[in-house]
Amino acid sequence: MTSFEEDVIEEKPTKGKLVGKKKIVKSSSASSIGSFNKRIKATAQLAATIQDEVGQVVLGKEDTIEMVSAAILANGNILFEDYPGLAKTLMAKTFAQTLGCEFKRIQFTPDLLPADITGSYFFDPEKNKFIFRKGPLFCNILLADEINRAPPKTQAALLEAMEEEQITIEGKTHHLDKPFIVLATQNPIEYEGTYPLPEAQMDRFLVKLSVGYPDEDIETTIIGDRANRRKDSFDVSARASPDNVIGMHESIEEVEVDSRILRYMVEIVQQTREDPRVLVGSSPRGSLGLLKLSRALALLSGRDYVIPDDVKRSVIPVLSHRIILKPEAKFRGTQSDLVLEEIKNTIAVPAVTPD
Repeated sequence: MTSFEEDVIEEKPTKGKLVGKKKIVKSSSASSIGSFNKRIKATAQLAATIQDEVGQVVLGKEDTIEMVSAAILANGNILFEDYPGLAKTLMAKTFAQTLGCEFKRIQFTPDLLPADITGSYFFDPEKNKFIFRKGPLFCNILLADEINRAPPKTQAALLEAMEEEQITIEGKTHHLDKPFIVLATQNPIEYEGTYPLPEAQMDRFLVKLSVGYPDEDIETTIIGDRANRRKDSFDVSARASPDNVIGMHESIEEVEVDSRILRYMVEIVQQTREDPRVLVGSSPRGSLGLLKLSRALALLSGRDYVIPDDVKRSVIPVLSHRIILKPEAKFRGTQSDLVLEEIKNTIAVPAVTPD
């Protein structure tokens, strides 16, 4: 038994298989199948525990918490585009504390320099040599708050870190700690003095999410809890560790995907390139994003195989920031989410059933 599996209660899992297809992951023996089942079950249990802990702090946002959890399981970066004061920072910090990961926050401003986030060399007179001082990028979960307020050269400093989990300074490569996940926020209403994220950087985010306003009952509960708590901070318990998170990432790779579902993902992405309202469709990175998030959602649902509904749920979070609408479509008030919803409803859903 691995240390990852020892952290959760072991139960006898139920193996779900898909028929009439080519599998992405295959097990060659009964013992390997048993190990596979335990790993999937352990990950699902640990993920559920993490979501419950976060849900005690961020109230009424179960769907958003599940999607953030899925993106973290898929080792993907997350972009929040929503109004101020909707618990985006609180959610990121709570996830980091629950995961037992090191958390750092960078407030992006117009005068922020690349060295401010990556770190830089300074001369140490006592040692008579240059020493590298690590920047806030060296953590497990990084919150890039209002990322579109920093100039492009500072935004670009994140590119290598987000994609390669490393940075290069003065010709020397520095590897970041694992896991490394970026949660970035941007305000959708204030564009004066901001620098829109380039498409190359938008594509580095696995998903784009919004939190939304709480309803009346939830907001009443929020302020009631604050009055009873008598402090602004929350007491959060660590339910995992960085090693656990790495193990969860590995578990995702074991979730099976039918070849017809793979084709279904590709057909959706291909349609974004052919829709007359779309100027630039999604790149193949969008197809890969659908694969990653669908696998994570399947695991969170307690399955070791992907079904079409997992793909459907992934379409808007994964693809909405990867397509560019034509100016005339924007002028008519068309939104990316609407286009993707229509595409999702027009593509034939493959009939794949488990045993």
